[in-house]
Amino acid sequence: MTLAVCLSGGLVAPAQAQTANQLTAARVWPSQDYTRVALEIQEPAKYEVLSLKDPERLVLDLEGIEITAALTELADKIQPNDPYVKALRIGRYKPGVVRLVFDLKTEVKPQAFILPPIGDYGHRLVLDFYPLVPHDPLLAFLDKLQTEPGTAAPPAITKSPAPGNASRPPARGAPKRDRLIIIVIDPGHGGEDPGARGRRGTHEKDVTLAIASKLKARIDKEPNMRAVLTRDGDYYLSLQARVEKAQRVRADLFISIHADAFVKPHARGASVFALSERGATSAAASWLAKRENDADLIGGVNLDGRDRYLKMTLADLSLTAQINDSLKAGRSVLEQIGGINDLHKQDVEQAGFAVLKAPDIPSILIETAFISNPDEERKLRSAAYQNQMADALLVGIKRYFAKNPPLARDRLVSIQ
Repeated sequence: MTLAVCLSGGLVAPAQAQTANQLTAARVWPSQDYTRVALEIQEPAKYEVLSLKDPERLVLDLEGIEITAALTELADKIQPNDPYVKALRIGRYKPGVVRLVFDLKTEVKPQAFILPPIGDYGHRLVLDFYPLVPHDPLLAFLDKLQTEPGTAAPPAITKSPAPGNASRPPARGAPKRDRLIIIVIDPGHGGEDPGARGRRGTHEKDVTLAIASKLKARIDKEPNMRAVLTRDGDYYLSLQARVEKAQRVRADLFISIHADAFVKPHARGASVFALSERGATSAAASWLAKRENDADLIGGVNLDGRDRYLKMTLADLSLTAQINDSLKAGRSVLEQIGGINDLHKQDVEQAGFAVLKAPDIPSILIETAFISNPDEERKLRSAAYQNQMADALLVGIKRYFAKNPPLARDRLVSIQ
């Protein structure tokens, strides 16, 4: 038994609360990117994480926590298809300390951190299981393309030992192949962050994934287009991770899909947003951008690795060309979705959405309808409306690229 890593932390709870602290909820969110375990506790608790080898295990010791049904049921939530966690054992390690032992399928890089109460959540202790070698969206994308007969040429790749060797010109005499348009579709929210909720209990994260999946299927049937989802299941990705995935596959267009909410239930209609260099075009756009940018606070991001896109100022970037292209794409899409639903605004709005800040990729955010409106919630729940929205988005995307062909790829993509 070899000790590999020891992490500890936690906030000191009031003395009177330490003897009766309970874990009230426990959730597991497995994905290829990482697996997250979220423990909701009445009061902050001290914890320690130990990484053990031969066989691979991760140990979480919790001080002053009672063993409740919510905790014991956590073991049953470990899924057979979890890429990283095989099983969980729970017991009393010593007086005052509960031990959780996660049997692992492979060696992982753990992260543990505390989240303060926000929204419907109380104090949360988050334990993330990251692979030693991060999942590469470009390699996964290329592997899938290689299985498709007659696919237009994807971006070539080459291995290079250092970031300075990121590209080189194609070999002389290499055959010219058709340009493949790559579109990254970003289903908003996910996992710990359900997004907005309708009166009938509809979660924004489920609607966005359903529409995004339908749009991807349509794009993939086009001979010169392929789509990549930022997430393909119910788990949370930080705003930074979403942008970086789009950059990693060298996307020609980034579309973030959402379902709006407002305090007044009569608000209705679809909207399209692009990034702004000079502030929001309306108070509503500013409010919405803040709500979407706060998603990391709910979804849960380790503040030790803060999202650099949230800290970037627009003055640091040269975004004029990106925003101009984004507005063109947004207008093309807005024209199409206006045929299947009311438009909340007749023009593409702009605000400082963090998820739209990739400086080299035209990026738009679609609010497909108001999930807080009972009539529109019913639409969003229906496969018919989801299909109509996917159809409209596809037509808008195709018309945008028909008028604005993407630049030729004249260099190879480096895999560092």
